[in-house]
Amino acid sequence: MVLAHAGAARVAYNWALARVKAVMDQRAAERTYGVPDDQLTPTVSWSLPALRKAWNAAKADVAPWWTECSKEAFNTGLDALARGLNNWADSRNGRRAGRRVGFPRFKSRRRTTPSVRFTTGAIRIAPDRRHVVLPRLGRLRLHESARKLARRVEAGAARIMSATVRRDGGRWHVAFTVQIDRTDRRPAQPGSVVGVDVGITHLAVLSTGEWVPNPRHLDRARRVLRRLGRGLSRTAGPDRRAGARPSRRWQRARARLGRAHARVASLRRDGLHKLTTRLAREHGTIVVEDLNVSGMLTNRRLARHIADAGFAELRRQLAYKAGWNGGRLIVADRWFPSSKTCSGCGAVRAKLALAERTYTCAICGLVLDRDLNAARNLAALAGEAVDARSGRESPNGRGADRKTPLAGQVAVKRQPGTAPAGQTGTVPPQGRTTNHTLTRAH
Repeated sequence: MVLAHAGAARVAYNWALARVKAVMDQRAAERTYGVPDDQLTPTVSWSLPALRKAWNAAKADVAPWWTECSKEAFNTGLDALARGLNNWADSRNGRRAGRRVGFPRFKSRRRTTPSVRFTTGAIRIAPDRRHVVLPRLGRLRLHESARKLARRVEAGAARIMSATVRRDGGRWHVAFTVQIDRTDRRPAQPGSVVGVDVGITHLAVLSTGEWVPNPRHLDRARRVLRRLGRGLSRTAGPDRRAGARPSRRWQRARARLGRAHARVASLRRDGLHKLTTRLAREHGTIVVEDLNVSGMLTNRRLARHIADAGFAELRRQLAYKAGWNGGRLIVADRWFPSSKTCSGCGAVRAKLALAERTYTCAICGLVLDRDLNAARNLAALAGEAVDARSGRESPNGRGADRKTPLAGQVAVKRQPGTAPAGQTGTVPPQGRTTNHTLTRAH
């Protein structure tokens, strides 16, 4: 029944997309014929209310079985299309930042992840905390207890706004969107500043001297994934040209491979959540780099390891968890030379090969691991990133609180020996950085 609702959402999505695309193609063809703009085929609105109104008028002919599914199933597909078209239009007109958003594509039955979202109707957790009640689906048993959410709902501290049912790795998951009253929290060390330098050898190197190992879940599972992939290739799969349907052995082999990939993703997600939660609860200020992850993935030698580490996901989690716990996240400029700068005297090297894992300063003689040196430079940058006396903070493009400096960090103008006497940039073990700052360009 859940799969039928997900299929209904896909049908409504494809129908509405075909309708919008047909009108757009017709108008483009008429322009090639020299038809004036005022005589073109009228445009079709792709707002959610307009799409829902058009679907209600045509659903009896398009989907005669529409009474078997909840209206929320069709609304899920129409809402996804409306958001996709709006994102495409905003990106095309320059109103949306980031990478260019492409035109929505039709959803396939085999390649699309089944998902349906419920926003109205009976959405509640059963008194036994082991079942959830959803519209038209009725009472569904949960694998894990929902007692934490149930206690907040019963106490009036949380309100369930919607529930999304999604299949991932052969299992169905339900995610609740909850409006919750959060208590004001403070980090364990409000004055602590920690710099986080992410990498492949170590997932994260902290300015406190802590090394977080990289579990490399994908590398550990590659042997199993190769074996399951070979087994899948040796079965009779679907063939569109011949119209052949996949065999049952192919479907079972594909399900096994999907579960193996889902396990790798779950392990990676669990490790990142534990790390980011600990950092947000312990430190008042966290400094990370603005890495060009999409550009780093073009390196075919390191792309798999970079994707397995989850650099972007680590920063995304730190962005909202720092706010939850009363801290702040500072994002260093993408061109800030954290690895090339000496954390002792502030000298900047012109070149630093990726194979050089130890940073050696020719000015002060500092010898330090390059990742730990970069983490200390990031921690020292916190004193300059936001100056409370210079005005309010302004959010950067990713949503983190970061004030743009007046002159910025310019590597070529950094002069050696500018650190105050007696301050070498060493971070105490308690997590509090020294009060030396990086030299600013004038």
